[in-house]
Amino acid sequence: MPSQWEFQVGPAVGVTAGDDLWIARYILHRLAEEYGVIVTFDPKPVQDWNGSGAHTNFSTKKMREENGIIEIEKAIDKLSKVHMKHIKVYDPRGGKDNERRLTGLHETASINDFSAGVASRASSIRIPRLVAEEKKGYFEDRRPASNCDPYAVIDALMRTCILNE
Repeated sequence: MPSQWEFQVGPAVGVTAGDDLWIARYILHRLAEEYGVIVTFDPKPVQDWNGSGAHTNFSTKKMREENGIIEIEKAIDKLSKVHMKHIKVYDPRGGKDNERRLTGLHETASINDFSAGVASRASSIRIPRLVAEEKKGYFEDRRPASNCDPYAVIDALMRTCILNE
């Protein structure tokens, strides 16, 4: 019977987050092999179910400090301006895999429209409720597909949010 399972890695800094995800994927495949089950990282393996994403939490030191929400909002504004550029990076098929997942249904935003919101699973970028209340913390980029290259995701986020590229 098909099912979905979620796991998390981190917190980690930079490239280490990518390393941790690749190791976790390897371990998951080995465990599945041991128990005779199959793992897929296809972002939409069952059409009328929620898809599978590699939701990525991101913060800088300034975002975690007092009134860091201002820095979070600045980063979100930067991300809004390069939405389709990121979409092309966030799955190994240049956005084609995410076309099936990011439909605006099943707790996703539409692939064509950038959005951000507090505690909203239907947004491209989600600000957790506690972060909004405390006015500091991190944001969650919900656009990366479950089969993403984590190094490419990290690179895109850092280039946009930190290097202003």
